[in-house]
Amino acid sequence: MHIDVSGLVGAAAGGFLGATFGALVAFVFTGIAVLIGVAVLMGSGNSAFLDTVAFGPVFGPHISFAAGVAAVAYAHRRGFVASGRDIVTPLVSLARPSVLLVGSGFGVLGYLGERLFSAVPWFGANTNTAALAVVASAVLARLAFGRSGLVGAHADGVTGWARFVPDARHVWLSYQQKPGMAIVLGLFVGGLSAWAAVSLLAAYPHASGAIYLGFGVSAVSLLFLAFGVEVPATHHITLVSAVAAGAVVTKFSTADPLVGLAVGAAAGGATALVGEAFSRFWLIRGDTHIDPPASAIWPMTTVALAAVALFPA
Repeated sequence: MHIDVSGLVGAAAGGFLGATFGALVAFVFTGIAVLIGVAVLMGSGNSAFLDTVAFGPVFGPHISFAAGVAAVAYAHRRGFVASGRDIVTPLVSLARPSVLLVGSGFGVLGYLGERLFSAVPWFGANTNTAALAVVASAVLARLAFGRSGLVGAHADGVTGWARFVPDARHVWLSYQQKPGMAIVLGLFVGGLSAWAAVSLLAAYPHASGAIYLGFGVSAVSLLFLAFGVEVPATHHITLVSAVAAGAVVTKFSTADPLVGLAVGAAAGGATALVGEAFSRFWLIRGDTHIDPPASAIWPMTTVALAAVALFPA
């Protein structure tokens, strides 16, 4: 497990910055950096910007987004904000240095967590370690600063499986929560991301990071949520579908690209359902944010890569 001092310093600063912006805006900057990094990669073949800025200490979601999530959870525990799930408010507006310092600390924890997960044999190379670190950081923040527990109690005292059914008070994104809507969204948005991944890999075979184009677009689109525009959350869909499609066309280079497109679309549909399931499991009744898309990305990445690996080349 490689850890360097400069990485730790960068993560501390990146976590601080993520807390100042708030988690959502920090993640939008991740998307912007991804789009720039993909363009640089396709133009020069150099992935340094993508690796160190978009997915590194500056805007890596396991650092900046996770820091914003933890910082607002802490702020809520201290009574500085009304909701510990508020990922929109830039926390610098609270004028509370302690809130930003908590973000800095969780930036370091996110960096260390991602490095630790990456070091696990086979698993580290076959999952999305940044997404897993986002989830682990959010779980830690819930346990440290929240009061609801991991799953949370229903406001009306409903128990059993019924408590996992969304209602007006317990909801993530109501317009994409129905299974049918989630599947259609996943199939088509995932299919588009898979198509882009397959096409870009064909045009730029040495730029494997080009598959992140759809993810970058999805991340940037979330800026509209900050303005109250009900856009869908699709970054888990676009990321996993692109990874699945990319794995297929890379391993089976002589196969029809439509196979990769179909696999990517199917992975997108499944990932959309898993994301919604995680929202019902530990977000909608919780008092802090545990991200449903990140919760879906890491296991579905593993499932997709493991499934492709089962078939002989």
